[in-house]
Formats: sequence, structure tokens, C-alpha cells
Amino acid sequence: MTLDVIDDINALAELAPEWRELVQNSAAPSPFLTPEWLLAWWTHLAGSRTLHVLVVREEGRLMALAPLLVARGPLGVGSRLEFLGAGHAGSDYLDVIVRAGHEHEGLAALAEELRDETRALRLDHVAESALSLRLSDSLSQCGWTWQRSNVSVCPIVALAGHTWDSYLGSLGASHRANFRRRLRGLTGKFELTFDRVASEADRRDALDAVVGFHEQRFGAGGSTAFLSTALKAFHHDATRHALERGWLRMHVLRLNGAIAAAMYGFMYNGRFYFYQHGFDSQYQPLSVGLVLMGLTIQAALEDGALEFDMLYGTESYKRLWARDERPLLNLQLFPRRLAGLLHRGTADAERTMRTVARRILAIGAARAS
Repeated sequence: MTLDVIDDINALAELAPEWRELVQNSAAPSPFLTPEWLLAWWTHLAGSRTLHVLVVREEGRLMALAPLLVARGPLGVGSRLEFLGAGHAGSDYLDVIVRAGHEHEGLAALAEELRDETRALRLDHVAESALSLRLSDSLSQCGWTWQRSNVSVCPIVALAGHTWDSYLGSLGASHRANFRRRLRGLTGKFELTFDRVASEADRRDALDAVVGFHEQRFGAGGSTAFLSTALKAFHHDATRHALERGWLRMHVLRLNGAIAAAMYGFMYNGRFYFYQHGFDSQYQPLSVGLVLMGLTIQAALEDGALEFDMLYGTESYKRLWARDERPLLNLQLFPRRLAGLLHRGTADAERTMRTVARRILAIGAARAS
């Protein structure tokens, strides 16, 4: 096997067809590991970071890819390696990408390249089954140390074997009755339509509606999902590419022809990813958000989804629909000798400062109340 480091965006973009095929033939394919998502992220959200993507080939065939970048270290001290896609973009299940059936040799090649690295690695939002944990174990045998911390969970709806009626029957009686009552209420007062976005013009309108609803609810700055102009541009780019590839799933709920609620997510490798949604606040008393969620799960079932993944977060509305969950982890890996001690010290200091800041905010909130 051979390994190259890509630090040029044009060279990385040229890799897109092979990269796309590798993700589809990896053990855990995810839309957040595709070139459609990560190249859009780099275009709009990279800032001052630099690329450091590790590419493993065997006789010319792409076998593994570690989508890494170089970022400033904790408290601005030094630098470290991180995954592309981290931060406010909301990318879950980040990981190194290795061809299925070749995990051992692919990870060995990545570990061999990283063993003498002097920068720490911070790998965020990885699943418990991620290959990043196996890579961490391999590096620990070379003298590295690493820490893992639980960051949150992704609530999961298991849909395999269900019809819409049988799935509804698996929910709590009060929630099931409330959904049906709210749906009847809307259809009794309005002409309700629920359509999947299929055109570029409709994609733009649907995403603009979601952004607008967030700004309506959270103020001029919107929510963290659409906090900046760059984030909005990223979402437009990523959803446009996903639509072209056929795995974007946007649904729009209209009442008397006007958009009352909209969501966007992805249907990828048999899993529906519920990424973001929003609704017009004037319809909140009618529980239009609850109806949107139910109709989206029904549409996912009809689309052949075996699982409905609500992604990062434990919001109360997710618990009404989901019974299972998948943990997300953050990993911090520290290189050998002095460099590792330095990185670990600054990481611990950063964590301590964040804890103190949270306590100060909590004390201020208590006094204000």
C-alpha cells in the first residue's frame, strides 16, 4: 500500500469520484463522509485551516481516506489534526473511511503514517462502532495516549419490519392519539399537502423556508444551524449536490398553498437522516411541527428506510418518536513524549476554562432569577 497527503483543495476535488465510491463501499457509509458534504464544508467553513487528507492506495485503487485538516490547538497553542465537517455544520458519524473487508490493512497504513506525528488529534462526533476507535488503539501501541468522552446521543427509530400503522401502534397511546388528532385538526381547517422536493427551484425555496422559520423563532441571528452567511451558503451547496446525487430528502408541508413547515434530511444506504426542520410560528398552537415529524417518518417508511436517525441531540420531541439511541463520542489522541504532554496540558486547560465559564453563567442566571 502507498499513502499520500493531500493539502490542495483542487487535488482533493479531483478525487471525488473515487472518494464517493469508497464511501458507498465502506463498512459505515454516511452522507457526512461524502465529497458532496465535506467539499461544500471546506469551501464555505474552512477558515484559516489547512488540508491534511491521508489517502491510501493499493495498486492504484483507493482503499482508505482520512479526511483531516490542521487547525489551531487548544487556547490557540500550536496546532492539531481534526476531521473536516466538525463544528456548527452538524456533521455526525465522522470517521476515517476504509473499504469494507480491508479495515485491518487500511487502518495499519493510516497508523503507520500518524505514529510519528507530533500534533494531537481531536476526532469529534464519532459512533461507538467507528473505525477511529480502532485507529486509536493502534496508535496507543505506538506510545500514543487517548481519551474518549460521551458528547450526546442520536435518537433512533427502528423501522425494519414496520408498516406505518404498526409503527404508530408501537408508540405511546397518548402520543399516537395526539398525532392523529392534530393531523385531523389541520386537514379539517386547511387544504394540507405534504410533498417531497424534486427540483432545484423547490430545493432553494424549501431551504430558505427552514432558515426563515429558524430566524423567526430564534431572532435575527437564527439558530446555530444557520448562524452565519457562510453556514447558509454551505447548506445551499450541500443540499444542491445531494439533490443531484438523489439522496436529498426535503419535504414541505403546505396549508392552503402556503409553506407552513419544512424539513431536510438524507436517505442514504437505507437510513433516513432527519437533519433539520422549521415551522411557521403562527401554526405552533396547532402542533404543525409534530405533524411534520409524523408525516416525515411515514414518508421515510414508504421510501424504504430501515431506520430513521434523528441525529445529535436529546430534544424532548425526539423522545416521543424514538425508543433507541446511538451514542456519539469525542476522541482526543496525544502523541508520544514531550509533544503529547504539551497537547494534553493545553487540552486539560481548555476543558477547565469551559467548565469554569459554564459555572459562571449558571451563577449569573441564578442571580438574575
